[in-house]
Amino acid sequence: MRIYETMFIIKPDVPEEERNKLVEGVKKFLEERLGAQVENVDRWGIRKLAYKIGKYFEGDYTVLYFRSNGQGLEQLENYFKVHPDFMRWQTFRREDLEKKERKAARAKKETEGSNQEVQQEGASEEKVE
Repeated sequence: MRIYETMFIIKPDVPEEERNKLVEGVKKFLEERLGAQVENVDRWGIRKLAYKIGKYFEGDYTVLYFRSNGQGLEQLENYFKVHPDFMRWQTFRREDLEKKERKAARAKKETEGSNQEVQQEGASEEKVE
């Protein structure tokens, strides 16, 4: 499965409780409708926007990291479009995180292989004595 990052901005005048429900709704949508595995939800809170969007100078930022096979991402796009409280959103494939993960797995495999060789050499030395 591939790693994705979705960042979205919720209107700041939406009550805090409702913003929390919106974030949980996105998470639930990813898990139940798309079969994705949400790994991390990072709430940045209300921040100043780089430029004015409509009447807003601020927005509530959230970043989600999830694993998915990539199918159905257009459904996520539609989910954001039909909810008027989302001002902006963007989804990226995080190939850099995938590469780091593969590199770490390869290093772990090599380390395990080296440990097994050392153990086998130690066992054969004991038999020789």
